[in-house]
Amino acid sequence: MTTQARHIRLELAREPGHPQGNADTGYDIVAFLDDTGRLNLETCRAEVARCRVRRFVDGQTAAVGQLRHTTGDRWLLDFPDDAQDATGFHLGDETFVTGEYVSMIDHDGTAHTYVVKRVEEI
Repeated sequence: MTTQARHIRLELAREPGHPQGNADTGYDIVAFLDDTGRLNLETCRAEVARCRVRRFVDGQTAAVGQLRHTTGDRWLLDFPDDAQDATGFHLGDETFVTGEYVSMIDHDGTAHTYVVKRVEEI
């Protein structure tokens, strides 16, 4: 893998209320990954306008926003309506490889785990 834009598909993993997970709830993320499949901080900052996020619920687009790096190792899924913002839990340390799991923390502090369903070159 080289540092280039990738489409990352995250779908809700198993959790209380969704024992089988939920393929109709999650995020589509466009971001730049390095050779190991991790978010490339330098490129994501330089190409911030291209780092996009789509939140989907029940198979429908709920919000469209931006993936932004903030302070420390914090990555924000920044939507126009702040009530839909989410923060990646150690997102900078995650490897975006099909089958891996990542955690997101909703604006209200609720954590959810998502499975990486797909990573595709754009």
